[in-house]
Amino acid sequence: MKSKFLNDIGVAEFFEEQFLTLTPMKILIALVMGLVVGLIIALVYRRAFRGVLFSPNFSLTLIMLTLITTPVVMCIKSNISLSMGMVGALSIVRFRTAVKDPLDTAYMFWALTMGILLGAELYVIALVVVLIISLALLGLSRYQLKAPNTFLLVVHYDEAADDDIDDMISRVNVRRMRSKTVSRGGAELTVELQLKEQTDIVNRLLDIDGVHNATLISCQTEAGN
Repeated sequence: MKSKFLNDIGVAEFFEEQFLTLTPMKILIALVMGLVVGLIIALVYRRAFRGVLFSPNFSLTLIMLTLITTPVVMCIKSNISLSMGMVGALSIVRFRTAVKDPLDTAYMFWALTMGILLGAELYVIALVVVLIISLALLGLSRYQLKAPNTFLLVVHYDEAADDDIDDMISRVNVRRMRSKTVSRGGAELTVELQLKEQTDIVNRLLDIDGVHNATLISCQTEAGN
């Protein structure tokens, strides 16, 4: 009976030591706030997305980054010796996942920053920051910066039409030759063009004697351009 009583005392001391600085209520509040903030980031990412293919997994990743970073920072804050060990452990981790869009990297840093603020229990500051950044991103997404449309022009023609084709292409303000292949059967020219508006350059090239075919290929990587 006495041994059981001592065992109960040991268990109580164990839990008291575990929750000396971090109480279950603090952890619960931080994780709930992390979930809310992570959902806001994911919703803003979905709303402001301008890429080709939306990835739901990346949205889930943003939520998980916020949730995971929050308790990590809480542990570092509560125990200095533990923080040194965690920094050393995290320093050997190597992430090799390629991020295709630089903007996705910004969203990841945003989620990590929110996790740090929440882990430091700066809830009001975290809410203010996430709301201001969300409004800024949603506002900027409505005013998309438009660049000239980039195309690749591929022309197959006889060498006799070389001068006429050069004269036609020279009317485009910005151009850069990618490749030119000459064979006994004719020539192939590939030129990069930047056109501010729709043009009938393909039809005009076909009107030149000696041009067999002309193809205009869009090089845009974002939807809606």
